[in-house]
Amino acid sequence: MSHIIVQIYEVQTPQEAAPLVQLGVDRIGSVLTSAENWKMSGIRDTIDTVRACGAQSSLIPLFTEPETIFQAIEYYRPDYVHFCEALADADGISPACRCLLSLQKEVKKRFPQTGIMRSIPIGPPGSADRIPTLELARMFEQDSDCFLTDTFLIRASSGPADSQPVSGFVGITGKTCDWPTAARLVRETRIPVVLAGGISPENVFEGIMNVRPRGIDSCTQTNATGGDGRPVRFKKDHQKVKLLVEAVRNAQKAVSHPEINNG
Repeated sequence: MSHIIVQIYEVQTPQEAAPLVQLGVDRIGSVLTSAENWKMSGIRDTIDTVRACGAQSSLIPLFTEPETIFQAIEYYRPDYVHFCEALADADGISPACRCLLSLQKEVKKRFPQTGIMRSIPIGPPGSADRIPTLELARMFEQDSDCFLTDTFLIRASSGPADSQPVSGFVGITGKTCDWPTAARLVRETRIPVVLAGGISPENVFEGIMNVRPRGIDSCTQTNATGGDGRPVRFKKDHQKVKLLVEAVRNAQKAVSHPEINNG
């Protein structure tokens, strides 16, 4: 198996990015949290530092205004722009998908050197069939350079209309997605797939062995932990990242040489 990409989110400063690259992280992800505050010199410095260290950058805009997105890509020049709108829920595919497809086409036209990563929602284990994951993948495949499978929390019948941690977007749930569905996506799509959703040093080996993705992504489960025991956004635990990278490389060896893994 070729090199498995290790992608780590959410990294907002060059001071944190550089040591993570030294630990073996291949791609550093940063987040623009609003259209009003899209221009942040610290994040541009982070992307520049990542490039200088020989790694790749990825940038999530948590907004959908096309002109602001174009301005942000021009300003930051990331290796990848990462779109993670929810796309669907238990009621079906979002009508916004047509506009999002048009946006991706325009990004590719204006910024051909910037890759497009598209999050594809997958339900938690046991509920994945309630989300049209493969249909969405077929819809976005032509205008994406890679997919990221992330966990979409299924709305309870009596629950809020949007149960995602960031309304309207998929991600940072800290929970694993349905791996059999993720594995099927890997088999059926022609573009690379990054496995995300609750990926930690403890489960990443098993995730790779079951899904066989081109890369893995970790955010919540490699964050530092606060005094309340909960993950702290925008602050990484470097020991967790180190252990995660080691586990990924062990899984890579096991996939490449199954006879060793089988003893």
